Amino acid sequence: MIPRVHKRGSHTFGLLNYLYGAGTHEEHVDPHLVAAWDSFAPDPGRDPQATKRQLQQLLDQPVQALAESRRPAKHVWHLSVRAAPDDPVLSDEQWGEIARRMVAATGIAPAADGSGCRWAAVRHADDHIHIIATLVREDGRRPRLNNDAKRSQAEARLMEAEYGLKQLSTGDGTAAQRPTSAERHKAQRQGRERTAREELRESVRRAVTGARSEEEFFGRLAAAGLLIRKREAPSGDLLGYKVALPDDRNKDGEPVFYPGARLAPDLSLPRIRERWSADDQISSTDTSGNASPNSPSAARRRTATAAWMAFAVVEHGDDAVAAAYIAATGEVLDALAKTSAAHTRSELRDAAFAFERASRSHVRAVRGHDRALRQAARDLVHGGPALGRGEDGATTAMAIDMLFFLITAAAHWHAKKGHAQQAEAAARAAEHLRNAYQPAAAQPLGVLYQRGRRLSRPVLQRQTVLLREALPRLAEQILAEPGWYALAATIAEAEAAGHAPAALLSDAVERRELDTADSVSDVLVWRLRRTAGLPADASALSDKGSAGGQPATRRAATRPSAPGRRRSGEETPGKSR
Repeated sequence: MIPRVHKRGSHTFGLLNYLYGAGTHEEHVDPHLVAAWDSFAPDPGRDPQATKRQLQQLLDQPVQALAESRRPAKHVWHLSVRAAPDDPVLSDEQWGEIARRMVAATGIAPAADGSGCRWAAVRHADDHIHIIATLVREDGRRPRLNNDAKRSQAEARLMEAEYGLKQLSTGDGTAAQRPTSAERHKAQRQGRERTAREELRESVRRAVTGARSEEEFFGRLAAAGLLIRKREAPSGDLLGYKVALPDDRNKDGEPVFYPGARLAPDLSLPRIRERWSADDQISSTDTSGNASPNSPSAARRRTATAAWMAFAVVEHGDDAVAAAYIAATGEVLDALAKTSAAHTRSELRDAAFAFERASRSHVRAVRGHDRALRQAARDLVHGGPALGRGEDGATTAMAIDMLFFLITAAAHWHAKKGHAQQAEAAARAAEHLRNAYQPAAAQPLGVLYQRGRRLSRPVLQRQTVLLREALPRLAEQILAEPGWYALAATIAEAEAAGHAPAALLSDAVERRELDTADSVSDVLVWRLRRTAGLPADASALSDKGSAGGQPATRRAATRPSAPGRRRSGEETPGKSR
């Protein structure tokens, strides 16, 4: 249940006219009273003899009874109460009781107080009501409305439990503004998946991802096809901006513009400039060993490394620095969703959309410490679209793997701070990453699985002993997982490349939680391949000279099954996450 206290007004009739009208886009259906200060209050919606003017005059009587000099300039109070999308449709009687409890909780008409303010609750849709009140009590005094918004939220949490409704978390004022009912109905009529406000927020977030200047930011907005209006001071200095979708028009055929701050608190121009002011002009270096510095695969490998380093900071670092890392993680998700192949793009986009709520809290981020993640986001954008196969596809799985644990750490951080909405948003984003990981990892892990199955028995026995010595607490669990064969192939490659496998395994586990992984072996595959600089995609490697002593091959002997899917008569790798 979502209560919202609106700005106070001065025209009672104007608000009633809206509540009992057809709505901005004919979205109001059967407007009528469900409760009021007086059970005999006229209802213009159901009583043909009643008028909105009559109701307005009755509501305003205590205001008009005061001397003109004592009347409050803004005397109209307005609260909307909306059910969650998954809640059942409530009856008029239930909404009436909700209205009575809300006016009592907020101080408009306290229980057992016969001199409270006059109010009326209007229902014009299945999922919400509007409460209008005039801010002069029957005894001529003003109501005490301190913290009316917080009190309405607290009462909503109580009623959710009593009515068996979805339990929501009380916000902290850092969330982006919700789309209005008119915006949602408009999106439905136009066949949009999301409202114009939500589409613009996503487009602006992508434009700011990794950007380092106003010119680059506004250039990206224009390239995305958005209409832009800039607000300038008389001196010519830029003060702010607005954006609109070309096909989102009002009734006069004019574009509907939204200021950046109305899309999300961190998308105002001053807040965006904070990111730029803290950026260092650092250049990317190639750490992949077999990809050019600007390739999609190299960018994804650097993203995995940045996420790996950020994990410990979010878990154990200073709060202001952790908040900066979490905010920058949102940019990485935006960039990854924008540049990934079609079979992972939808889930990655949903992950970025969900994590947007987790990227802000009242802990003010100290920018600058997050420059490695911001650089990773920039590399992803400038690396261009990735293929869904080969090194591009495999490094996408590697990056998703690392980001999953970073976002899980962000969820834990928010939960410890009592940021319920942000923790829930981060958990939803992690679930979308889990879903995106499966198609991304299927092919590369399948190839490694087949290579591991072809290792000689002495090699597998030696690696089993090594695993038990290096990771005694996890060894038996890993050996029981189908993904053990992919890990064994990775250990063999690392050993052939001159690395000490025991040290790699210890480093991969140290200070990095694995409790949320469905398959520890899959996670260790990506951590070892990143640390040892091994290609993420092993399908083009030759087996000649490998620790298993098998014949050279350019591809797996059989077409690998996707992780988690069993083929007749053989095991397959398990799912990760």
